[in-house]
Amino acid sequence: MAYDIAKFLHITGIVMLMGNITATAFWKVFADRTGNPLIVGFAQRLVTITDWSLTFWGIILTIGGGYGALWIAGVSPFGSGWLIWSQVMFAVAGTIWLCLLVPIQIRQAKVAKTFARGGTIPEAYKRDSRNWIVWGLIGTVPLVAAVWLMVAKPY
Repeated sequence: MAYDIAKFLHITGIVMLMGNITATAFWKVFADRTGNPLIVGFAQRLVTITDWSLTFWGIILTIGGGYGALWIAGVSPFGSGWLIWSQVMFAVAGTIWLCLLVPIQIRQAKVAKTFARGGTIPEAYKRDSRNWIVWGLIGTVPLVAAVWLMVAKPY
């Protein structure tokens, strides 16, 4: 029963994490494309809110549930190739997010406050948006690979 709970928490975390990062990217891109400072500012505020409420807790549940399930099952996190590589992929994605995407997002949140009630969207914000989506897509690839490894367990 404890293993099932840990596995459930792990899978719930993955759903929260993957669901939020993909859905957020879609609606942020569409909001940015309007060019309307009110919509763009609102969308940027929601990116911050959903990252703290869904992405952050999704990461916590993914890590806690995954390592909890391994511990309960008596399995080493380095016991098989798929486990090792899924952790490596998760770490690569986390590094991209922490080192590149979070700083971009913080800058965007600060700038968005200046135009969210009207005004013009600065070119620096637009450049950061392009970088955010490019690096977000790049950072999502290792997460998708990690999920595939966890499901397929190829070796």
